Amino acid sequence: MSLNRNEKQTVVTEVAAQAARAQTLALAEYRGLTVEHLNALRKQAREKGVYLHVLKNTLARRAVSGTPFEVAAESMVGPLIYGFSEDAVAAAKVIADFARGNDKLVVKAGAYAGKALDAAGVKALASIPSKEVLLSQLLGLMQSPVSRLARVVAALAEKRGEGEAAEAAPAEAAPADAASAESA
Repeated sequence: MSLNRNEKQTVVTEVAAQAARAQTLALAEYRGLTVEHLNALRKQAREKGVYLHVLKNTLARRAVSGTPFEVAAESMVGPLIYGFSEDAVAAAKVIADFARGNDKLVVKAGAYAGKALDAAGVKALASIPSKEVLLSQLLGLMQSPVSRLARVVAALAEKRGEGEAAEAAPAEAAPADAASAESA
């Protein structure tokens, strides 16, 4: 079913708004996918905050015109599904992960930071850990020296406490020994 001029303009405006907010674009050929598979892909995309849409390539080119994703216009050929995400790796990760489990979805290209990506580039971008994972790793690295220092201080305090207890024990035992020596 073809769209009339107003509907096409609405689609271009909607996609251009998504492109303006997005950091990443991932393109994949969906030829041969069933409706069930597409619905499963869309569900995964929604859960990860990825805008996923099947578009006419001419409309997609118009929508990304003047954006950093314009560099991917040459790759917009064939039946493609477009994934835009505000998270730098989410779109690439959703499409690459789904393509790994379904050979009918073929990663074609993408764009990130104004640079065109080929299929290998999209897959490499997908292999980067998510923002949450990177933040937790950074926090762990920042906490590591502090926790080590705390363990060393605790060990020193414990050792010092044992030393004081050892010194106090002979001093307490000495008067008892002196009292027993006097009585004998």
